[in-house]
Amino acid sequence: MPVIAPMPAARPRIPSQRDGAEDAGATEAGEAAGTTVDHLTETYRAHYRSLLGLAALLLDDTASCEDVVQEAFIRVHSARRRVRDPEKTLAYLRQTVVNLSRSTLRRRILGLKLLSKPMPDMASAEEGAYDQLERRDLIKAMKGLQRRQREVLVLRYFADMTEAQVAESLGISLGSVKAYGSRGIAALRVAMEALA
Repeated sequence: MPVIAPMPAARPRIPSQRDGAEDAGATEAGEAAGTTVDHLTETYRAHYRSLLGLAALLLDDTASCEDVVQEAFIRVHSARRRVRDPEKTLAYLRQTVVNLSRSTLRRRILGLKLLSKPMPDMASAEEGAYDQLERRDLIKAMKGLQRRQREVLVLRYFADMTEAQVAESLGISLGSVKAYGSRGIAALRVAMEALA
């Protein structure tokens, strides 16, 4: 069981310029005000297991519980002068254990959220190269089509227009759009097979 070593006797503190006048007065008036190191050490020895049990109810692994309890004692030790009533030391320790346990759980939840996000699907280098070759072949085959066939196919399949919208856009009949489209696809199929 770890023990906090008592600190050496406090030397008189010389207030710095940034310390307020009230801080200097507090140092002179009551160095003994607050929880003493001896009282905190005794509280640590007497209540370590109960605080460990409290942390165990809030957390799930022993190592984290021990870390939280030790961190709580370190924090209360650092702020022991603020604990004016030594009888409230245990209450401060319990509250610190609860707060540190909450922080530990929050960090874990955040870590799990970040880890649980799947990596985006990315194409391999081979797939990217193959797609570029296919796209290049498609562009080459499209350039070999008649102008009207190319216009109908581009508007219909790449611009995602309906046949009626293509007819209106090009100023031709709906039947012509269907005819140019079917002939264009047939010619495109032949050209793509020839390139493969």
